[in-house]
Amino acid sequence: MTRAYDVVIAGGGAAGLFAAIFAGRRGRRVAVLDHAEKVGSKILISGGGRCNFTNLDTKPDRFLSQNPSFCISALKRYTQHDFIALVDRHGIQWHEKKLGQLFCDGSAKEIVAMLVAECGDAGVDIFTQCRVDKVSANEGGGYSVATSLGDFSAASFILATGGPSIPKMGATDFAFRLARQFGLNLVEPRPALVPFTFADRDLNKLRDLSGVPLEASVACNKGKFREALLITHRGLSGPSILQISSYWRDGQEVSIDLSPDRPLAEHLKGLKRTRPKAELRTILGEILARRFAERLFETDLIGPQPLTTRPMADMKDADLVAIAQALHAWRVTPNGTEGYRTAEVTLGGVDTAELSSKTMEAKKLPGFYVIGEAVDVTGWLGGYNFQWAWSSGHAAGMAA
Repeated sequence: MTRAYDVVIAGGGAAGLFAAIFAGRRGRRVAVLDHAEKVGSKILISGGGRCNFTNLDTKPDRFLSQNPSFCISALKRYTQHDFIALVDRHGIQWHEKKLGQLFCDGSAKEIVAMLVAECGDAGVDIFTQCRVDKVSANEGGGYSVATSLGDFSAASFILATGGPSIPKMGATDFAFRLARQFGLNLVEPRPALVPFTFADRDLNKLRDLSGVPLEASVACNKGKFREALLITHRGLSGPSILQISSYWRDGQEVSIDLSPDRPLAEHLKGLKRTRPKAELRTILGEILARRFAERLFETDLIGPQPLTTRPMADMKDADLVAIAQALHAWRVTPNGTEGYRTAEVTLGGVDTAELSSKTMEAKKLPGFYVIGEAVDVTGWLGGYNFQWAWSSGHAAGMAA
């Protein structure tokens, strides 16, 4: 026996649940199908368990896409302030951590509970442990969905299963396979907001510094971020590295400014006058993380050869300027990333040229919608991808 609905949504994550809420509020009979035991599994682990649910500074230029204008409509129609108002109505306490990033004071469970409660109020049926096996377009319109819990049918189908990032949470490339099945073009998906890895030759210079943090400004292509980075046993991580990974491409160089808030050349020349007897090794150990500074005198990390420690009085100004320039532009070439295993999101996805920016409906597939991470819209680190989930989910829910 086929269960008949107006809207069937594949994926019970942030985007899918949000689309369900707004479709249900419009009086549509809605079913959400999710393969996990509980909905919202990625929400629960986000933000260290506190869910960075949006960002106060959400703007279209914080999102990457082959069509940078595509996200504007959805973001305008359902803003970060709209979501904050919803959170407030549910009495969830929150705080701004930094850079506009909003987190629950308590637990990410509160956000999931809010979404489930809103779905309940909107009359949405949620089916968990429900594997979607096949989606077919019906001749007379609408869609049939074969699942491990039986068959479903609906006039509208919303694809909200995300991308393959964090496969240990059950993430797969289902959305991309289904999109291809229906003839939708994809922008090549790849891991984003992900740590870099280094080849052994470069890693050997850093491997035993794993866990050392550095303040930095990191740049590649059109991206530049001033946040901390972290040396790992495989390469580099930390907020600035995760951010720039979305802009980086294989084989490209990344420039790292290790003194982003202080012009080093003038600072070093000043110390030469005020602390002439201090060793260069001591001075750099005060400016940078000490263990990292020590490594500059042991390996050719920032230049053609290791630095030589001498009293500041013995250093030529030209040498201090060269050292400063090297530290302002430490150039590294990652050999790759840690991949989907640790990537927070997937870059690329269903080509926005295939979709209506107002409704998220596929232009050549009436009643077929794609939302959230499955679309070629990827936000910066810091709550932007959740806001895209809410905004794109709202757009589809108001139309499906």
